[in-house]
Amino acid sequence: MRSYDSSVAVPFSEPPWLTGLPSPYYNDSHRKWQKACREFISEHLTPYALEWETQGNVPEYVFELFSKHNMLIPNLPAPLPIDMLKSLGITELLGGLGIEDFDYMHFSIYISEMRKVGIGGPTSSLSTGMAYGMPPIITYGSQELRRRLLPDLILGKKRICIAITEPDAGSDVANITTTATKNHVITNGVWSHYATMAVRTGRSGAAGISLLVVPLLDQPGVDLRRMKTSGGTASGTTFIDLEDVKVPVENLIGREGQGMKMITRNFNHERLAIVIGIVSSARAALSAAFGYVSKREAFGSPLMEQPVVRNRLARAGAELESLSAWADQLVYQMANLEGQEARQQMGVLLHSQKQRRASSLTSGELVEKRYREIPGARIPGGSEDVMFDLAVRQLLKTYRAKSEALKMDKAKI
Repeated sequence: MRSYDSSVAVPFSEPPWLTGLPSPYYNDSHRKWQKACREFISEHLTPYALEWETQGNVPEYVFELFSKHNMLIPNLPAPLPIDMLKSLGITELLGGLGIEDFDYMHFSIYISEMRKVGIGGPTSSLSTGMAYGMPPIITYGSQELRRRLLPDLILGKKRICIAITEPDAGSDVANITTTATKNHVITNGVWSHYATMAVRTGRSGAAGISLLVVPLLDQPGVDLRRMKTSGGTASGTTFIDLEDVKVPVENLIGREGQGMKMITRNFNHERLAIVIGIVSSARAALSAAFGYVSKREAFGSPLMEQPVVRNRLARAGAELESLSAWADQLVYQMANLEGQEARQQMGVLLHSQKQRRASSLTSGELVEKRYREIPGARIPGGSEDVMFDLAVRQLLKTYRAKSEALKMDKAKI
């Protein structure tokens, strides 16, 4: 089953499984879901994304439209919170996909289609709260907290963000200083009713961090100030200043002092979404470059006739398809592994800068905005250098644990 006729697709614009080539990862359910996502997003987001990014804002009705059609729920990790969704009358997603059948391959398809436009600001304005602010409440929140907050958030009646980043902390989450008198810098904050916020409730270091749901809009002591960014201007990056903000003790997520554990697990989902989005955005940039050099003439012939241009396309294409294949493999592992084993796999997830070369090949407003977003893609969820270090440390930890277990097994023989 093919979603559409892609026989004349611009090279690199689609992953191989959407060009008629076989894939061991995608089944008919995934193909049907991709078609439904493509049709909805192509109608309601893609034609306007560049204009909204230029204006720096996505109209509120777009968020309401996506919520009405349950098209923000796919931002959540798989498996979905089945019981909560059913209690709200939600049994299936677009295209008839049952909520019980939603897996990480469906999640990957959704993120890819949302980012196919090539720029991240408009997508982030819609997705970030559902993707990163809600999961800690779903996974660790008390029954009372989930019952009180989740219905309005899932149905889009209220919005939430995740507040982890401090001006002086950045990737060093374990050393945040926020109590009720400090500040955060965070995406989507300007229009969020709540923030899932990391705060210090105990001693220094990771053991003193907790997670709270902090009310934002129209709350005494909360100042929200929109921040200008070099890229992703429509995402609503906000400086949040808190001064003597009163938060009910019932808004504590999980246990006090366990915030770092919850943050780390939540980061895994964010990192996965970032990598999938990078691959999709890189496709948009590289296919735009391919189309551009095929038509743009210099010295009497198209740029494509110059060997140096073809060489750069080939190298960028090789890197892109390698990254795409690696991401597919990783997502498939996530869809088929459970618990600790899956989290260990996510521990080696790396950011990528492979879209830089594709973007440098061409010109145009969309690619110019894409190029501005590249540095930002290397920072959220953990800066690139931190992630490389984390990957090697996790690989080493796993290797040592397995080696020690093997020694113990041999000793028992």
